Amino acid sequence: MMACVTPPKLRLQSTYSNPPHLPKFHSNPIINRKSHLGGFKSKKWRNLLWADGENQYMRKESCCVKNDIKHQRGCEAVKCAAEGIDRCMFVGSRGEEGGGSMVAERFMVVALMAGIMCLCNADRVVMSVAIVPLAAKHGWSSSFLGIVQSSFLWGYIFSSVIGGALVDKYGGKRVIAWGAALWSLATLLTPWAANHSTGSLLAVRAFFGLAEGVALPSMNTLLSRWFPSQERASAVGIAMGGFHLGNVVGLILTPLLMSSIGISGPFVLFSSLGFLWLMTWSYRVTNDPLESNSISKSELRLILAGKSDCQVVKGKLPPLRLLLSKLPTWAIIFANITNNWGYFVLLSWMPVYFQTVFNVNLKQAAWFSAIPWGTMAISGYIAGATSDYLIKSGYSITTARKIMQSIGFIGPGVALLCLNYAGSPAVASIFITVALSLSSFSQAGFLLNMQDIAPQYAGFVHGISNSAGTLAAIISTIGTGFFVQWLGSFQAFLALTSCLYFIATVFWNLYATGERVF
Repeated sequence: MMACVTPPKLRLQSTYSNPPHLPKFHSNPIINRKSHLGGFKSKKWRNLLWADGENQYMRKESCCVKNDIKHQRGCEAVKCAAEGIDRCMFVGSRGEEGGGSMVAERFMVVALMAGIMCLCNADRVVMSVAIVPLAAKHGWSSSFLGIVQSSFLWGYIFSSVIGGALVDKYGGKRVIAWGAALWSLATLLTPWAANHSTGSLLAVRAFFGLAEGVALPSMNTLLSRWFPSQERASAVGIAMGGFHLGNVVGLILTPLLMSSIGISGPFVLFSSLGFLWLMTWSYRVTNDPLESNSISKSELRLILAGKSDCQVVKGKLPPLRLLLSKLPTWAIIFANITNNWGYFVLLSWMPVYFQTVFNVNLKQAAWFSAIPWGTMAISGYIAGATSDYLIKSGYSITTARKIMQSIGFIGPGVALLCLNYAGSPAVASIFITVALSLSSFSQAGFLLNMQDIAPQYAGFVHGISNSAGTLAAIISTIGTGFFVQWLGSFQAFLALTSCLYFIATVFWNLYATGERVF
């Protein structure tokens, strides 16, 4: 039996490479946690962990090292259940330090992450609605309107790679906190910039995009640290559900606030909420569960047990040539390009689409545009839960990722082709709802695949692919305006977008993998 126990040093390195807060002379990472204030836990906490944590943790590790790495998750699920560890992310430990139940700490983390992702997207959407009266006021053409819409992406494209590298080095907590502070400030300044000059507006929107570029890499990396592998897709589904609900909140509240307060109303509201969120985030969340001052010992054991990634060592970034020499990297890049192309066309142009094609007013256009995003929030969680279920049922990560991504591309491609034949705003809204709902399955495809193939450089890989996707979003956002002005309809561009979805599906299924590459 003793021969099966993993040496203490090896156990520490299985998921975290020599955490700076763990003294080298201790053997159990659970016992030696430090709080986010830099001090060790209380003596009572350490005694509780020593009495219960060491034996159960080593017993679990002893079990799992006997099995082949491909069956590690299954072994952990059985053994941890036998030890009485609650696997639900919504409920924490029972019977610890006074009994009862409490909300799991990792759920608090993902709930706060979903909140800021909601504000992140709501701040973007405000401009999609506000640009309609601004265009009428300043006499902008459809082509120039596309330039204004895309100005957000000018800054976004540069911050993706830099933000991803910063996340790999400093963790997601600090990076997204700075990002939220800066993009909330930019949101607050937007009405002033619009009244000052067009150049000021473009500059503020570019700065806004620069700050928001760190959001997705921060989310992906932070949740990968806080959740075991078999729950990661569901956690991303919850966080991205908040992201998509931001579209609903922005599209519905913006016209109401503008009609009652003025154009500055929604910008002031959402920026204020961002600053309020920042106060809670700074004191409630840590980069890593090992640093948390609030997590229970059983929940920490569960998170560590579910870490199947190989050793991750912080160091120099890999050469760009190495990353681009592997086809799985290109599968992620192409998937991101396709996803952003279609996503930003719908995000930026749906209010304009309903107003110009079906002659509905701004408030009605906002409602028709908001409904699809609301269903996307729900379907994104369903996609994550389905992906986790497939993995727990014995399907390989590669198979799960390919199934989810295929649904996420084929579904929107077919729906956008059908959109060309919609004869009423209600029918058009149904097709757009189907397109966006099914596109959310990409969250359990390429968005998670970065952690699969490159856990050590996931933020950097995310930044590279997101920069390529942002460039595609700029082209599609501006291109839609020129196509509409040139041809007088949206049909040609929707057909082009559908073809791109189908081509990307084939490429993904040929070259994507769920195995570690870097």
